[in-house]
Amino acid sequence: MAGVKLSSLPTIKRLPSYLHIIEAAQREGKEYISGTVIADELELEPIQVRKDLAITGIVGKPRIGFPVGELIDAITHFLDWHHNHRAVLIGAGNLGTALMGYSEFTRHGLTILAAFDVDTAKFDKSINDITVHPFDDIPKMIPELGVELAILTVPSDFAQQTAEILIQSGIKAIWNFTNVKLKVPSGIIVQKEDLSSGYAVLSVKMARSRS
Repeated sequence: MAGVKLSSLPTIKRLPSYLHIIEAAQREGKEYISGTVIADELELEPIQVRKDLAITGIVGKPRIGFPVGELIDAITHFLDWHHNHRAVLIGAGNLGTALMGYSEFTRHGLTILAAFDVDTAKFDKSINDITVHPFDDIPKMIPELGVELAILTVPSDFAQQTAEILIQSGIKAIWNFTNVKLKVPSGIIVQKEDLSSGYAVLSVKMARSRS
């Protein structure tokens, strides 16, 4: 998504939560939804929701709200979830297995075509209908599969080395679930997913609730 300002990233991160609520409204047969309803569900300010949704180009009507169907389409297109993003997963451990079973990815256009691991016991095994291949097959199979996105869930000690192999094999974007800040050439997209930060927020909230 070239050209998206860093200031827009918090908005982008909130859009999937908005979409979940709006889709629920559609299933209930509602034709319009107000920014206030969305804000209340997520404990946000209504003005924040309206500002976030404005990035999609859809404008709500006073006292009526946003047209549900148009808003779903607008958010989906803005997130580029109407296109199929083909990916591979590297590291078929506990986290990798969980990600392969996450059905929301498929619903939003992300298809994991294959997984790779160093554990010989997993070779040619199917996990959630995704076949696990030997790690050494990456350079050969990435071009054959025609994928540009890799989901990285390997142990941190192997993250940088694995990223270099992926890039040499033709990968252009890495969704990094390790705690390593990857060093990559310019033009390679890396999205780091820090699970610890989410747990940190939860932990602080729990501590405050006890005080």
